[in-house]
Amino acid sequence: MKDDTTTAEPSGAVRRTTRDLTKAAVSGWLGTAMEFMDFQLYSLAAAIVFNKIFFPDVSPAIGLIAAMATYGVGYVARLAGAVYFGRMGDRLGRKKVLTITILLMGASTTLIGVLPTYASIGILAPVLLVVLRLAQGFGAGAEIAGATVMLAEYAPTRRRGLIASLVSLGTNSGTLAASGVWAVLLAFLSEEQLLAWGWRVPFLLSFGLMLFAVWLRRNLRESPVFEERPDVVDGVALTRHEVESALTEGTGGDAGLLEAGMRQRKGRAFFLALALRFGQAGNSGLVQTFLVGYIAANLSTGRSVPTDAIVYGSLLGFLTVPAVGMLGDRFGRRTVYVALTVLTVALAFPVMLLITSGSTPALMLGMVLALNIGVLGLFSLESVTMAELFGARTRFTQLALAKEIGGVLATAVGPVLAASLTAATGSWWPIAAMLVVYSLITLVGALLSPETRGRDLVRLEDAV
Repeated sequence: MKDDTTTAEPSGAVRRTTRDLTKAAVSGWLGTAMEFMDFQLYSLAAAIVFNKIFFPDVSPAIGLIAAMATYGVGYVARLAGAVYFGRMGDRLGRKKVLTITILLMGASTTLIGVLPTYASIGILAPVLLVVLRLAQGFGAGAEIAGATVMLAEYAPTRRRGLIASLVSLGTNSGTLAASGVWAVLLAFLSEEQLLAWGWRVPFLLSFGLMLFAVWLRRNLRESPVFEERPDVVDGVALTRHEVESALTEGTGGDAGLLEAGMRQRKGRAFFLALALRFGQAGNSGLVQTFLVGYIAANLSTGRSVPTDAIVYGSLLGFLTVPAVGMLGDRFGRRTVYVALTVLTVALAFPVMLLITSGSTPALMLGMVLALNIGVLGLFSLESVTMAELFGARTRFTQLALAKEIGGVLATAVGPVLAASLTAATGSWWPIAAMLVVYSLITLVGALLSPETRGRDLVRLEDAV
């Protein structure tokens, strides 16, 4: 293959080959796939079996709520990881952080597969589960943010939406792999086999993927935007004091860029990114986590039907994600964001009517629509838009925090809230109402955001 030269931005000060871009794309896709496989493995286990394995001495409804709460614990740890690794990524580069985070995630997921159950060691079993969820979340707190930043900073400007969407395709791949493994287990194992040993298999399988992902990232070159930043010297970003000293002494052509990065007003871009994140994160928690358990517990369907629906929706997502990325490159981020969020709001109650209709084909259709429009489509746009909103000096940290705070507020809390509301009302309508609320928050964020398509990512200041 011809080793064409690509550039991260029009300035072209730091250049990367097509081979470099391919490595970055595969690395971002694989690492994010692994993160979402790990978390989807856990979320499906929490919805299907963990209430019986780790919380057996409570009612089924309380057991489901406890399992979902344990699922949410990982998102709290992600906040700490976002701060710690985000700052490291902005200071020392993207590559180092991405290698560390994938090691943490993979090791924690593998160890979940060898945990003793409540029947073996009592209350210590769920305690150990929470500890591993904390470690897994700490590593994952910067994984998808780092992959998003790396791909956006590698991509040629005119194809940035498409290439950055590969991060979202990684989430789709991970969801598909985890759901596929669980679908096979549910189809071929009895209830006794699943509870005795079958649930461990998906977690243990992630070990081999972790080894390959670590090897790939160790051979990846640093982001060209990071190396081109005017505040990076010898591979390390200058501190604020060092930048101010450089401005005082004079730095030639970089002085204007440095000064703009130092004097910007921070905060507005972060809250806009948080709003953009909220809809996708909240919808994901409801569709990919809560609805699986809700359908299995409350609707008269086969136990594999909800996981099969996630598999079909994820397969369609291989078309949805790049298509939305290309539409964002063609028509701009705001236009496509508005279209997707309006469509999600309009379809929320019809989709839930399909899911609860009693017809398996209708249920499948409802789940596929909800996943592709309200989750994967929004994620494809989020991958590039949030990276473009932030300046290069704090992009990793702000993007990671926006993603993880949104995750804590929406994805982690959402399933627990949905479980409580549906139990209290005995109906599905709170699920649809939550989909509407989450999507409206993102719609407002999109309307207030500037158009970021084509922005120079080397600039140190935020877009607003």
